[in-house]
Amino acid sequence: MRSSPRYFPIGDRALLVKFGDIIDLETNSIVHALFNALEKTKFKGVDECVPAYASLLVYYDPLKTSYDRLVFQLRDLEPKLEFSDKEERHEIVVPTVYGDEYGPDLSNVARAHGLREEEVIRIHSEHDYIVYMIGFIAGFPYMGRVADSIATPRLERPRTRIPAGSVGIAGNQTGIYPCQSPGGWQIIGRTPLTLFNPHAPRPALFQPGDRVRFKPTSVDEPTT
Repeated sequence: MRSSPRYFPIGDRALLVKFGDIIDLETNSIVHALFNALEKTKFKGVDECVPAYASLLVYYDPLKTSYDRLVFQLRDLEPKLEFSDKEERHEIVVPTVYGDEYGPDLSNVARAHGLREEEVIRIHSEHDYIVYMIGFIAGFPYMGRVADSIATPRLERPRTRIPAGSVGIAGNQTGIYPCQSPGGWQIIGRTPLTLFNPHAPRPALFQPGDRVRFKPTSVDEPTT
């Protein structure tokens, strides 16, 4: 049985709706359900909604509405939410070159679990992942859930430069760096896909709720 969400004021222009403290598909589906409901309902004064793993941040104009009014409206919306952890999702296939210079930590992940590199690649690429949220930098998808057999903690010492397109593991999460950036994830491969283009109609390739599958490929193999 789901617990009721909790509401918190965030400054004078936002409120946080928190559904829990764990990362799981059911909780994240509820977050997306509220996000979708707010997109359709268009409450007066609501400027933007930002979904995360287990919470939704709602930005509003304090000259058009108030924290108390929004909480009242959201509570009224709760029983009407429609969600499903089996809902149809936008599917994206991510061609990925694993190992060597493209995945410098693949050997570390394999060694940590007593596996061959080929087994890590197989396990990572045989599952579908759900984009739980976008964060850290523009277009960075946080995806789960990585199989326990290859789940690996972040690096003890983050790198100062990770190339764009790098595919990493951090605990039970997997993600892709949309641009060159510092970072501490275990890098196991790289994709040539462009994850973020500010000039495109849909700037971010991934959106929360998308379903993603990694496809092992070679450097010379076409990606389209």
